[in-house]
Amino acid sequence: MSRVRSGAARFRPGLPTQIVIALALGVLVGHLYPAAGPALQPVGTAFVAAVKMVVIPLVFCAVALGTLKMGLDTPRLGRVALVAFGWFYLAGVIAISIGLGLDALFHPGVGISMTGGPAAQVLHTGTSINWTQFLLDLIPGNIVAVMAQQKVLPTLVFAALFGFALASLGAGRSRPMADVLNSILAAMFRITGWIVALAPLAVLAVVAWLTATQGSATLWSLAKLVAVMYTGYALFALLCVGAFALLHAQPLRLAREMLGPALLGFVTRSSEVALPLHMEKLEALGFENRTVSVVLPLGYSFNLDGSALYIGLATTFICEAYGLQLSLPRLLTILGAALLASKGVANVPAGSLVALSTVLLALGLPADALALVAGVDVFLDMGRTGLNVFGNTLCVLIVRRFGERPAVATDS
Repeated sequence: MSRVRSGAARFRPGLPTQIVIALALGVLVGHLYPAAGPALQPVGTAFVAAVKMVVIPLVFCAVALGTLKMGLDTPRLGRVALVAFGWFYLAGVIAISIGLGLDALFHPGVGISMTGGPAAQVLHTGTSINWTQFLLDLIPGNIVAVMAQQKVLPTLVFAALFGFALASLGAGRSRPMADVLNSILAAMFRITGWIVALAPLAVLAVVAWLTATQGSATLWSLAKLVAVMYTGYALFALLCVGAFALLHAQPLRLAREMLGPALLGFVTRSSEVALPLHMEKLEALGFENRTVSVVLPLGYSFNLDGSALYIGLATTFICEAYGLQLSLPRLLTILGAALLASKGVANVPAGSLVALSTVLLALGLPADALALVAGVDVFLDMGRTGLNVFGNTLCVLIVRRFGERPAVATDS
């Protein structure tokens, strides 16, 4: 009997395969039984809420522990921060440039006439970002209220300060609190494991709802944009996997393990949902907790490569639809504005649309130009969220290789 059970377990598909199967079933259910889509929506909503339930305590404990461990080695922390943020901006330039290059090759917006433009109702996303307020909001006036509101960036700031404060007390005095944080973090990972086991069911429900409610009419009207956008996502992901080969002994295994959190982010359109599983997978592969727990939360706030690529391509698509010539100065304006905008919208509702509207206004385009892509944004959001997993995995590799390299002693 035990031999039969072990054989059944051996052939049980892994989480990525289960998610792909659930995704296909969700599409079928949404097409064949449209009324079932809205009925299944609460299942997906409950799953996302369950994961968000553990995100704030997980992020707080992980970042506090990471900064505590690094704080005992201040020069090392400085190298990690320098390498991480340097890569965040370089990766953003690469992602945006891929978007601009693909538009130059395929011109998905050419042929669309916006004369008398659509009488669209643009999402209430806000047309600009108040950068002063954004920076002030990083300082939590009430940390309990900030955590209750699921604001990750100010929670990160407080967690980092808390970790530094513990480090300043010394290893002896900080050990009791470190033990508490470690226990909480382990419990959060255990709860995450229970929740993720239900991911295929949630995926089926979410995809069935999207298919039933969104339909295919809008996708067909912008099919070329969607195809070119996903070509860009695939190209950036391949570049990441190629970099894995240079920075990791088992690049294919690493890429395969990252499919789980990437697919989870893809179908839920939430980096918060993918973050716990992403951290767990990397630590299971042997990456140090003190690196993963600092770099990944920062990356999911400041290294949104999928959003950067999306903003670059969507902006040029809209420019071409409005007949705006893409001169070199205009392309440089798009590059600079998109690079800045994509770094500050991680916790803004419909953040990528907010960032896109900021770039459009910088180019002198009307705010209602957003309506051109708002209809398919849900589908593009899936790809850019999944892509962020690969981009931030590469960031962890780069930090481990260059940010953690000890100084080489030289003979006098």
